[in-house]
Amino acid sequence: MLDDLKMIHERDAQDALGVAAKQWQQLRQEYDVQVEASQEIRNVVLAGMGGSAFPGAFVQTWPGLSVPFETVRNYTLPRYVNGSTLVIVSSYSGNTEETLSALEDARTKGAQVVVVAAGGKLMEQAKAGGLPLFEIPGGIQPRMSSFYFIAAFVQLFIQLGLTDASAKDELTATSDWLKSQPDNWLPEVPTANNTAKQIAQEMIGRSAVIYGGPLMAAAAQKWKICFNENAKNVAWWNQYPEFNHNEFMGWTSHPVDKPYAVVDIRSNLEHERVQKRFVVTERLLSGKRPAPIVVVPQGDSLPKQLFYSSMLGDFVSIYVALLNGVNPTPVDLIEKFKAALND
Repeated sequence: MLDDLKMIHERDAQDALGVAAKQWQQLRQEYDVQVEASQEIRNVVLAGMGGSAFPGAFVQTWPGLSVPFETVRNYTLPRYVNGSTLVIVSSYSGNTEETLSALEDARTKGAQVVVVAAGGKLMEQAKAGGLPLFEIPGGIQPRMSSFYFIAAFVQLFIQLGLTDASAKDELTATSDWLKSQPDNWLPEVPTANNTAKQIAQEMIGRSAVIYGGPLMAAAAQKWKICFNENAKNVAWWNQYPEFNHNEFMGWTSHPVDKPYAVVDIRSNLEHERVQKRFVVTERLLSGKRPAPIVVVPQGDSLPKQLFYSSMLGDFVSIYVALLNGVNPTPVDLIEKFKAALND
């Protein structure tokens, strides 16, 4: 079915597959903004929701910051936020009510504020208030714009001396390498030679459960988001080694019939004990849960493996959407929910 190009073009009317394949270009986005700290930055808070908050998981893993970092998905910010805090207020639409509230809270607390948005009220308020603004290109779904945000965050952190300047060159090198990686996942490539289509066929009709180690946790989270919004499937994610301290036992008993598809993102860059945990877990849970679909991230560096795994999740979830008979791009119920909140 996934080799039927006519069906794919009909169901993928907004070309989500094409958008996914071009994400490498987002990592090369340059932003014409210079940010200077008004005082020493002692911690960083990212305020955002959904696809506008998720990139924080990436930058926390790579390139990492020299100060504490927290992602806040709420209307208010932590009590510790003050003039030594950099608050990144992030919303693709610029109209996310929680994020707009967080902006007000950040300014009340006297934080150093930077805005990242593609439009909306948030951009208007940033311009009116003279706040540093990283303007994200618009026109796609927030979950498909994650790499734009990551490029903006890396540029910001380098400017403020919160991460190593070499991260810029590493991001460029990753973008160049990433360009050709989706070639074997494209719709023109038959299922027999297409890893993304093969995984999608294994996962159809089951709820997705995705696991990664600490280094691949952001990619596992991205798969979860993509299954929710692209495939319109319930999905969960978790990470090792925490998994072995609680959720591990959850697979051993009820429900006896487990209608799940388990995905392990197993990186050779993870701590050796984390790598062993995946293997031992698979052996001990054999017959108690579905055998995991093992994804081995490609690339010789952490950013390459993170972005590779993330993009593969995009393709797999889009193909599952097509098998589900749904258009992967719209999220109509979310829009309906937002409207209902204002009734």
